[in-house]
Amino acid sequence: MAAAATMAAAARDLMLRAGASDMEEEEGPLGGGPGLQEPLQLGELDISSDEFILDEVDVHIQANLEDELVKEALKTGVDLRHYSKQVELELQQIEQKSIRDYIQESENIASLHNQITACDAVLERMEQMLGAFQSDLSSISSEIRTLQEQSGAMNIRLRNRQAVRGKLGELVDGLIVPSALITAILEAPVTEPRFLEQLQELDAKAAAVREQEARGTAACADVRGILDRLRVKAVTKIREFILQKIYSFRKPMTNYQIPQTALLKYRFFYQFLLGNERATAKEIRDEYVETLSKIYLSYYRSYLGRLMKVQYEEVAEKDDLMGVEDTAKKGFFSKPSLRSRNTIFTLGTRGSVISPTELEAPILVPHTAQRGEQRYPFEALFRSQHYALLDNSCREYLFICEFFVVSGSAAHELFNAVMGRTLSMTLKHLESYLTDCYDAIAVFLCIHIVLRFRNIAAKRDVPALDRSLSSGP
Repeated sequence: MAAAATMAAAARDLMLRAGASDMEEEEGPLGGGPGLQEPLQLGELDISSDEFILDEVDVHIQANLEDELVKEALKTGVDLRHYSKQVELELQQIEQKSIRDYIQESENIASLHNQITACDAVLERMEQMLGAFQSDLSSISSEIRTLQEQSGAMNIRLRNRQAVRGKLGELVDGLIVPSALITAILEAPVTEPRFLEQLQELDAKAAAVREQEARGTAACADVRGILDRLRVKAVTKIREFILQKIYSFRKPMTNYQIPQTALLKYRFFYQFLLGNERATAKEIRDEYVETLSKIYLSYYRSYLGRLMKVQYEEVAEKDDLMGVEDTAKKGFFSKPSLRSRNTIFTLGTRGSVISPTELEAPILVPHTAQRGEQRYPFEALFRSQHYALLDNSCREYLFICEFFVVSGSAAHELFNAVMGRTLSMTLKHLESYLTDCYDAIAVFLCIHIVLRFRNIAAKRDVPALDRSLSSGP
């Protein structure tokens, strides 16, 4: 179709040119010839004008000549006029057919037009809605940012309030005095577990109130009176209980280790006194020192006196020698100036006293030995006496450190206050005995006993005996 249209256009150009030449030849002077005819003003359509662009015409002609149908028509010698009319007729037929098709599809085209119009309306409404949504989203975004800022501020306030609530809760818990605490302190015996439990609670609250008072907290004044009355009541009950335990040491034939063990179960009582009533704590400590120092002194003085009664009667004296000359002269009125008792200087089984089994063997019981008429050398008595002293001193030192909450030099000082008189008495007795002692074997064995007892004290972690054991024989 495009080629036919092109050939038709070329044919019309040729026909126009041919028709123009014929008309110029046929017109005469009366028919409006060139001499009488007015020139037509064709403007850009004037092909005879000098301004006509021949180059463009040549281009169109050349393009038409290159068309296959035109080439075929020129080769076969087809009449261009006839061919042009034929093409024009075909174009008219095609145009009419197209018009009929449009008329036939007019309803569909109208429906399509209506649908397109409706779609345009829908799209317009959607555009409006999306515009509204965009506006709403912009507003929502602004609100979200505002909410985020408010949420951040609320989170900060929440954390601050939680921190304040935690500290305030601790403060309130430390200041509130529950009824269970009051009932236990006022009514419960000191030996009941709930009294000890509530006493610890009272101690914690008293410490908390003192700390808050130092910071200037006004709320402490509301509970200070209650805590003071409870503290006085607790101190009174604890003082009576501990003093009764200390007084029980004074009963005859009492094993003082039993009340000591009982006191260790309530060592927090003394800690409470130390933190809340130092005067009462000092009174209890002084009473304990006074009581135990007398008990130890009396016990060891009695034990030492009874122990020396089971010593061998035959001991080395200053006149004894390991040997004497056989040529010593004897007269009727003379007697030897020196004596020789070889058994006195014989070691025999005496060295077993420093063996591990004998060194920590149970102490000697004097009245049992007297009933059995048993006798012992001095080193055996020395071992029994000092082992009893070592054992009780170690136990006493550990009790003092644990119950009275002392260590280092303070523990040494308190230990010396309890055991000092007993240790001094033991040392004086030893010095008195060694002044008239000529038993070199006994002295030598006693030295070894002291050295071994020092090692035992070190293993038990009791340094308080180092000085007293260093002052031995």
